[in-house]
Amino acid sequence: MNRAATITAAATAVAAFAVGCGSSGTTSSSSPPTSASPPSSSSAPATGGVGTLQAHTSSLGRILVDGTGRTLYLFQADSGTTSHCYDSCAQAWPPDTTTGHPSANGLNSTMVGTTSRKDHTTQVTYNGHPLYRFSQDAKPGDTTGQGSTAFGGTWYVVSPSGAAITSPAPSPSSSGSGSSNGY
Repeated sequence: MNRAATITAAATAVAAFAVGCGSSGTTSSSSPPTSASPPSSSSAPATGGVGTLQAHTSSLGRILVDGTGRTLYLFQADSGTTSHCYDSCAQAWPPDTTTGHPSANGLNSTMVGTTSRKDHTTQVTYNGHPLYRFSQDAKPGDTTGQGSTAFGGTWYVVSPSGAAITSPAPSPSSSGSGSSNGY
């Protein structure tokens, strides 16, 4: 096998692995990748698959999560279904993208949709809001991005009604929190 064929085979294997590791919940391998070229530097991280949305109980109440339990956020700087989060923003706040029609487990399915991004991916929306994860949420159910102000707007967890939950995230410890309720 010559060098070009080896590089092409390796790139194909990496692309197949990335598609299989999508974090939108379901595993769907019925469609081959649409492009053999690597993503441009302005592309968001791959999150592909068929998006699945569901509700999860958290310290902020019932929140929207993807199929793997990762918290989903909205960005107040977005205009309707148009995302304004690209490049370094999309590295910190990866858009929840899909390769098919997203589904809603236990949610209002009429509120689930998609929007086209300028990087040629399809982003999942809920109640007209493009959805994102936060790169610093270490595990499913984390809400460390709640109320963050970055990239020209504020980031909020989304409720099953499709509204932003604007209450601050609870402190991970009670020391120095100023709380008088004993928590």
